[in-house]
Parts: sequence; structure tokens; C-alpha cells
Amino acid sequence: MPQPQSSQVLIKVLVCGVCRTDLHIVDGELKKPKLPVVLGHQIVGRVVAIGENVDSVGVGDRIGVPWLGYTCGRCRYCRGGQENLCDFARFTGYDIDGGYAEYTVADARFCFPIPAEYPDQQAAPLLCAGLIGYRAYRMAGDAERIGLYGFGAAAHIITQVARFQGRRVFAFTRPEATASRQLARELGAEWVGDALSLPPEELDAALLFAPVGEHVPAALRAIRKGGTVVCAGIHMSDIPSFPYEILWGERILRSVANLTRRDGTEFLTLAPQVPVQTSVEAFPLTSANDALERLRQGRIRGAAVLIVDSDQGTPAL
Repeated sequence: MPQPQSSQVLIKVLVCGVCRTDLHIVDGELKKPKLPVVLGHQIVGRVVAIGENVDSVGVGDRIGVPWLGYTCGRCRYCRGGQENLCDFARFTGYDIDGGYAEYTVADARFCFPIPAEYPDQQAAPLLCAGLIGYRAYRMAGDAERIGLYGFGAAAHIITQVARFQGRRVFAFTRPEATASRQLARELGAEWVGDALSLPPEELDAALLFAPVGEHVPAALRAIRKGGTVVCAGIHMSDIPSFPYEILWGERILRSVANLTRRDGTEFLTLAPQVPVQTSVEAFPLTSANDALERLRQGRIRGAAVLIVDSDQGTPAL
């Protein structure tokens, strides 16, 4: 049983989302986790104890714990409103033990109240797929035609936000990802095609959720002059060389790193207004490896969530 320090809360984990970043850690593609480490950074749980300096949450509160778990508050990034870039940041399920466990501790400053509208299982994907997806979506500015590369947990959430705001969605997936293609159409994508193909018209922006480097030149070819390609993953395979002409025309290529607490507050306020409905496949904690493998194979429709608390009921496998 972990013990909360002065600024921490002890959380009884109810559910925890399964993220592709967890796979990157397991596969050694993110190279500096603390070891051993408990994975999981989309945690929904109940506070069962608080540290002596905690006054923002109380025992019994239902809270969510995201990827960003600590920042120093003093460096130029923290002071400049870019805490997601803090040189001393620590991350849940990477530097700090995460939610693939019955109990965990978290810095109270980086915990979010969960909107009452969301049951535990449906809330979990909002905490990373939703938050990182939302940050990437904001980088698209006022784009009307948005391409989403990789239609998994983040894309299925952001499609709903985009459609709510009157934007048009074009979904790019692997040809064999039939479940993802069906979900994209159900959620309002007006075109669904192969990730390396061109859409029927130029895009204003492209959000890359799949960690595949060859999607970058494909997306640059798909956007108009002045458009933006946003790489939303924390890890990506190598980007192949490409001719300058597909970047020319003031096209923008940028990455998204982590998230800020402002992202969390804004998105968790917006989600119930849409309302975002998360498509979830549930697994018991003992089947975490099965959930990770299904995610690796692209066989999850929407998001995978681990059921940690027995009162959550038996998942349908």
C-alpha cells in the first residue's frame, strides 16, 4: 500500500485506461522509465487519504489522474505557461507508479474532478486520449477540414468535438482496421480511407495519432498551402525524407508534447457539452497484457479500459 506524501492523495483505483504510450514503455521505445514501474495514466479513482498539505480535494472525491503528474513550477517553461515542457516534469505510469494497481498516489495539484455525467469506464479515456487529443486539436486552429490519421481512442473523441463545432472530418486508417472505419463513419467522418492515400479534397489540418513516421509526408501532401500537420504522439517511428516542395507554401509541421492543467480543465468542461461519448472495451486488471496486445494489433474499437475495482462488474471480453 503506497503512502501519500504531504502534497499527495492516496487513490483507490476504480478503472484505468490503456494507452499506446503504455506500449511504447513496454517495448522500450520510451527509454527512461523508473524500473520497476506500474503502468497506467488514465486513472479514475476515489480519494481514500490525503497528505497534510492537500486542500484541493477531499476523502471520497472521485478524481482523474492524467499523464502529467508533477512539474517544478519554477523553470522558465512553468513560469511561461508551458508546464507541459517543464525540464523536471514527472509522468504517471512512467516516473510515478500508475493505475494498473488497486491503489496509487498522485500529486493533488495534477488531479481533475470527473464530470458527474460520466461513469467510471467512460471517463477514463478522457484523461489522455481526450486531453492529448484536445491539445492537438487546438493546434489546428480554425481548420474546417481536418484529417485524423489513426482512428483509435483519441480520434474517436476528437471527431465528436469537431463535428459538434461544425467541422468536417476525414479519417485515415489501415485497410484492415474495419472496426475503426465503421466507428469513424458512425461518428460522422464524411470520408474514410487508407492512411497513405489522398483525400477527395485538400485538408486544412491533419492530426497524426498513429505513431507512424511515413504518415508525415502523406499528411503534408494532403493539406493545403498554409495548413498544419500536428504530430500528437509521444513517440513516432522515424520520418522518411521527403521533398521540400510538399512542405513549401507555408505549411506547418509541429509536435504536441504532454498536456497542461489548463487543457484538462477546458476539455473536461467541454466534453459534457458535446456530449462526448466514449466507446470502451473493458478488461479485468488480470488481462492487462491481453488488452495491450489487442491495442498493438489495432483490434480495439475506441478505447481499452482495465477494470480494477471488483464493484465495477464483470467486463465483457
